[in-house]
Amino acid sequence: MRWLKLWAPPILWACVIWSFSTGTFTDKNTSRYIVPFLHWLLPWASEHTLLALHYLIRKSGHVTEYFVLSLLVLRGLRAGRKEMHLGWAAGAVAIVAIYAALDEFHQSFVPGRTPAVSDVLLDTAGGIAAQIVAALVMLWGDVRQGRAGETQKAG
Repeated sequence: MRWLKLWAPPILWACVIWSFSTGTFTDKNTSRYIVPFLHWLLPWASEHTLLALHYLIRKSGHVTEYFVLSLLVLRGLRAGRKEMHLGWAAGAVAIVAIYAALDEFHQSFVPGRTPAVSDVLLDTAGGIAAQIVAALVMLWGDVRQGRAGETQKAG
């Protein structure tokens, strides 16, 4: 039961990411909603600008999805322990990178989707960013509580 409590959130989030890789979320389909909303929000923007913003929103989605996945995987790897280890962060990034590659491979079979190594790199960057933020948050908490050296000693 403990395993399920720790690993259900990253598994469920991975399923959400997988669903975003279906035909429902192709560039063509999302542009039907996002571009008109952007046009409403920025009526003075050119079509080129709106399409560029749509592209940026889609790519920032990659970073955000895998940022969250990376934090959830780290939570599972830490298994309730308070300390932080570089190995757990590296493991979380490795899992994120592997999942990102599998997700892009999955997209090669979905009509309207194309796999891209650049997306795997973006996804992995999101995972790395999450680990950096997690380490900084933990370090900040240690500094505020006067335990700055303990986190490094535990690693």
